[in-house]
Amino acid sequence: MKNKYKVEGMTCSACSAAVERAVNKVEGVKQANVSLLTNSMIVESDTDKSEDILKAVSKAGYKAIADFEDEAQSSKPSSDLQIDNEIESLKHRLVVSIPLMLVLMYVAMGHMFHLPYPDLLSDVAGSGVMIFLQFLLTLPILYVNRNYFIHGFKSLINRNPNMDSLVALGAAAGVVYGIFSAFMIFRGLGTHNHEMVHKYLHDIYFESSAMILTLITLGKYLETKSKKKTTESINKLLEFQPDQVLVVNNGQEVITKVEDLQIGDQIKVVPGEKIAVDGQVIKGYSSVDQHAITGESIPVEVKEGDKVISGSINQNGTFVMEAKKVGADTTISQIVRLMEEASSTKAPISKLADKISSIFVPAVIVLAIVSFIAWMIIYRDFEFAFSIAIAILVISCPCALGLATPVAMMVATGKAADNGILIKSAESLETLHKVDTIIFDKTGTITNGKPYLTDINNLSSKSKNELLKIAYAIENNSQQPLANAIIEAAKQEGVNLLDVDNFESFTGKGVKADINGKSFYIGNDKLQKDIGVYKDSYKEIGDKYSEIGKTPVYLFDDTEILAIFAIQDTIKDTSKIAIEEIKKLGIKTVMLTGDNARTAKAMADLSGVDEFKADLLPQDKDRIVSEYQDQGDIVAMVGDGINDAPALIRSNIGIGVASGTDIAIDSADLILVKSDLQDIVNSISLSEKTIKNIKQNLFWAFFYNVLAIPVAMGLLYPSFGIKLNPMIGALAMSLSSVFVVTNALRLRNFKSKTFVKDKKEDISNDQKNINFVNNENKNGINNSDKNTLNKKGEIKMRKELLVEGMTCNHCKMRVEKVVSEIAGVDQVEVHLDEKKVYFNSDDSKIDEIAQAITDAGYEVIR
Repeated sequence: MKNKYKVEGMTCSACSAAVERAVNKVEGVKQANVSLLTNSMIVESDTDKSEDILKAVSKAGYKAIADFEDEAQSSKPSSDLQIDNEIESLKHRLVVSIPLMLVLMYVAMGHMFHLPYPDLLSDVAGSGVMIFLQFLLTLPILYVNRNYFIHGFKSLINRNPNMDSLVALGAAAGVVYGIFSAFMIFRGLGTHNHEMVHKYLHDIYFESSAMILTLITLGKYLETKSKKKTTESINKLLEFQPDQVLVVNNGQEVITKVEDLQIGDQIKVVPGEKIAVDGQVIKGYSSVDQHAITGESIPVEVKEGDKVISGSINQNGTFVMEAKKVGADTTISQIVRLMEEASSTKAPISKLADKISSIFVPAVIVLAIVSFIAWMIIYRDFEFAFSIAIAILVISCPCALGLATPVAMMVATGKAADNGILIKSAESLETLHKVDTIIFDKTGTITNGKPYLTDINNLSSKSKNELLKIAYAIENNSQQPLANAIIEAAKQEGVNLLDVDNFESFTGKGVKADINGKSFYIGNDKLQKDIGVYKDSYKEIGDKYSEIGKTPVYLFDDTEILAIFAIQDTIKDTSKIAIEEIKKLGIKTVMLTGDNARTAKAMADLSGVDEFKADLLPQDKDRIVSEYQDQGDIVAMVGDGINDAPALIRSNIGIGVASGTDIAIDSADLILVKSDLQDIVNSISLSEKTIKNIKQNLFWAFFYNVLAIPVAMGLLYPSFGIKLNPMIGALAMSLSSVFVVTNALRLRNFKSKTFVKDKKEDISNDQKNINFVNNENKNGINNSDKNTLNKKGEIKMRKELLVEGMTCNHCKMRVEKVVSEIAGVDQVEVHLDEKKVYFNSDDSKIDEIAQAITDAGYEVIR
């Protein structure tokens, strides 16, 4: 059985790991998965172990609340109220801590910098008031940040030391010794022992403890704010469903809440309405936009007997559907469930600081104890031995460690934002440079996500303008999914809109209209057969378009087929360049799409990805990410739609494009503001530099400890009488912090790389220049990716040769001329900057082309 719990008090990945370990030790528990993202835990056990589980979590220093949900509600995410409360709590702690810390620092160190300082606090006479004021200022800071001590010491007791343990030990040691020093100062004042007062006046660590707690709390606040933005994606996804629908019951339409729907209910769906549940059309006809769910860029025509998916949008027609899946079984609910599951099972990224702490903290404690015992044996002076032990603990709590990661991340994320890259968390940068597989959603990520008219294949004597006029007039009245592509193309070409009569739509086949008394049709092969103009040879041309990723639409009249319009979701200008650069880094590229395998293969070939997966549903994308992870790959997922959200969360790092849906953006760890895949390469480079910078910071954060601990232990005291001066320790901490901040600021010098975009190599085309071909043999094709057909109807693929020796436009024109003169070769282009010639031909022509270029006086390198 599986039970769900809410967990309170977790602040970092070490916390979630500690809870997970504690619950997994409970007898009868098979597996516990803790999500820091949603502050939840899912526990699988043989029997109900709730009581034992709650005790285990409590013992680990956290609070668990049983959050059982029935099956119908199992897909709903945990409320983000807990995160809101946590943010408010951290904000309250900072409001208290920061002002008091600043005043405390002034009281403790103002006289050292010759700042205006009240006589009441000065010299021996004011020492009692000064130390008592420091103590009073420190108490509220200790109280509001008491969780560090609760969690830190419990983790230490459970032998799982983490950052909280280090903070708790250092802060507590500073306070304990400060109190001890205060007693000794008051004793000195009472006995007029000014020497004792001077001795302990500089042994007060209240300000160090306050500074440590405040800085760490500031870091926690920034992390929690980032976490809230991520969890909002799940709640927004639920809002994507309508709250109520129209249920048809015995001819009556009744408004019904979505949660009250039952399997078999008949639901009326009007134009513009979101489909609430999965079902089947039983009456009516329409086109449905499923892009957000399946990734299909082109709306799908649905008629009686066709399935519809929850989360889709009905575009124009009205239909009645029968509910087949409701509640937690709908596609949209499954996506939510997958998002929660992905966030719960995602392996937490181990923090380097916690790794160091796990070794450093126990070592420091052992050193402090050993030193105390050793000095007690040597001098039998409790005060001296105690001061040595406390000095070790105080100097061992590196204030700079609280800055090492946050400051570097702050600078890096700011620099990334300047370059159009939004980074949500430290984990994103920590993981990105380790990625070895990047998975891309196709529609809207690699491609523009909007179908365009790319070709008009003329099979008649009419001009391009005449064909567009006819198609524009018909499609302007149409509800066909591809109509907008033709309408937009006609508007761009400045085509006038003709009047039409007797407009008629044929369900699942096409449309018809009369223009100047003559009937024209736009449709598929079924409508062609009905009218009697179908020809296998034209169907073959249409199939060739399909093979290169385009959708053919036929224009015809009562006697013949006039033209084939090819419509395609074109690849973004920079996608191929970006994928090439990513592959140069040794990263495997994979494309996922809901398109059919034939279209997917064409797009994969054009974009240059290593692998592709087609015919996918949302749960398939999530599953494929898991499969690559199971192989040991570190996976980045790039997507833009709601359907990508589970995979974005499941992946080691999710990358969203700003032109995508809010759900995808919120689910991602990194956002490409310019929606340019080239920025992925810059992100990886920034990740490498940032992690290197953080490691340097962590080194220097601990380096002074390594130098100061032997002094703190008193190793130099017997020979040189040198004992750690607290002010030297404070100075070392300050210098360490200054160095860390200065080093992190070097990241501001990071410069993103600009990749040259070759317009000639661009796969997407300027839609104002539609490819148009008059086919005398009625067997031609011309398309934006520059592949063509030969007379046998076989596709001639785009090829290239590297040519040395071309230095000017004269060379360019000469090479173009000799290659273009070869029979069976077309679309010749020469790029001087690349030293390449591009052309379309059969493989059999390559040697002849190379020889022609060589004869022209240039060298061909293959």
